[in-house]
Amino acid sequence: MMTRSELAGALRRLCLAALPLVAIAGCQATLPYQVEPAATIASEAFPVRLVNRDRFDPSMRPARVPNTTGAAPGTIVIDTSAKHLYLVESKDSALRYGIAVGKSGYGWKGTATVGRMAKWPPWYPTDDMKQLTPGLPDRIAPGPTNPLGARALYLYKDGRDTYYRIHGTSEPWTIGTEASSGCIRMFNEDVIALYDKVSAGAKVIVR
Repeated sequence: MMTRSELAGALRRLCLAALPLVAIAGCQATLPYQVEPAATIASEAFPVRLVNRDRFDPSMRPARVPNTTGAAPGTIVIDTSAKHLYLVESKDSALRYGIAVGKSGYGWKGTATVGRMAKWPPWYPTDDMKQLTPGLPDRIAPGPTNPLGARALYLYKDGRDTYYRIHGTSEPWTIGTEASSGCIRMFNEDVIALYDKVSAGAKVIVR
């Protein structure tokens, strides 16, 4: 079994392999954002440190915006080019969140549903990920260093798991970039808020 330090090293190597060159600096020891050590979310199973949003583009902040998606209330719409996720509230308004999306060649577009939801889920690396980063275990336990973060929404199509997720992240510096292996990453505090507003069965449109 890998030690904590070995696991951290393996995850950092995976991050370096996934990020485009413009974002590689985010995987180094000095991160391009500041975490406020005293700012946490109460009543969580593990600490959730709030990110200093001033270090990110303002469009990555949660905001209520006009509903320009054309989707019905309750739908999640993901604009991969703009790196935004919208939760449609009504015909007039939507909640917008900043996200990270799949790097080139790993993206997925289409329509799915939220097949299931989980708080602080474990992570099971795929065979491709384990080939990319030798030494990854078969399962990574829930917690602050788990790549799925505080919440996960599992996307299903025609009753089958697509293996794409909307989830939190232990690498918040990737938000606003093309960084993942296809999944949609959110700040942990944002995915917690989204999780509380949706239910299994919600429609998801990825554009």
